[in-house]
Amino acid sequence: MEHEGASERSDDGRAQVAGVAESADVMAAVSALDRSQRAGEAAAAAAVAAGETPPASTAAEQDLTAAAFFDVDNTMMVGASIFHFARGLAARKFFTTSDLAGFAWQQLKFRIGGREDKTGIAGHRDTALSFVAGRPVAEVTELGEEIYDELMADRIWAGTRALAQMHLDAGQRVWLVTATPVELALIIARRLGLTGALGTVAESVDGHYTGRLVGEILHGPAKAHAVRALAVTEGLDLRRCTAYSDSVNDVPMLSAVGTAVAVNPDAELRDVAKEKGWQIRDFRTGRKAARIGVPSVLGAGALAGAVAAGVAYRRR
Repeated sequence: MEHEGASERSDDGRAQVAGVAESADVMAAVSALDRSQRAGEAAAAAAVAAGETPPASTAAEQDLTAAAFFDVDNTMMVGASIFHFARGLAARKFFTTSDLAGFAWQQLKFRIGGREDKTGIAGHRDTALSFVAGRPVAEVTELGEEIYDELMADRIWAGTRALAQMHLDAGQRVWLVTATPVELALIIARRLGLTGALGTVAESVDGHYTGRLVGEILHGPAKAHAVRALAVTEGLDLRRCTAYSDSVNDVPMLSAVGTAVAVNPDAELRDVAKEKGWQIRDFRTGRKAARIGVPSVLGAGALAGAVAAGVAYRRR
């Protein structure tokens, strides 16, 4: 069932996005956009509302009009963050390990196919994050902190982390841009000492997830919308900004900034980067590049939907 423009309200008439109350006028304005734009606008609003304090820089002055945007899965982190999160939830009996194996199999089928199934993404979007429906936002955030320490902290690419630090040292702000839920994305950003994160926004009411997304998964063109929306809010000159990603699906985001860098690129992005003269950084060895596994070319976009759709189906 579609939920175009639908958003539950608390007693005072205010809905919540990423735990932040928004007026009916704001929600109506966001709902008037197409799904991709809605996802981008919601991600930018959530990033600003999070109010992360920019980390101290060693630079003498802050460069307020330039920034860097980093994809997470296979760019900043080895593997898909949402899959690691799902592993942690499975260990806590949110669902079974057989469910997790099913999610991994769906992702493997995608990787063998080698190309994004846009119909599949659309089919997943209304069930994405349903596995946390009814759960308190605070509980899921707390679990995200624990799972980051257990399964993600040692999976950060040192080379990509160094690139992010280079921007911070230059006085620039650094945001993650990812299809993973914004609450988890913010945890990763905070642990890495980054400015903040743009991620998939789940609707919540009275501090509990409804199981619906605002717009769609932050993926493909939605990432570009999010970056542009944040640039307007933060006064960024996108011509002076840099974006990093491993996936051809992030070409819209990479094309939205002045400098694009392909990090650990898939074959298609490597070809695009060569054609456009973009920089290429590869921190994988040959063996690592061949066995990346469940993490994704598509990233959390398909996997978040696969995780949620699998659990939603199992609960019927």
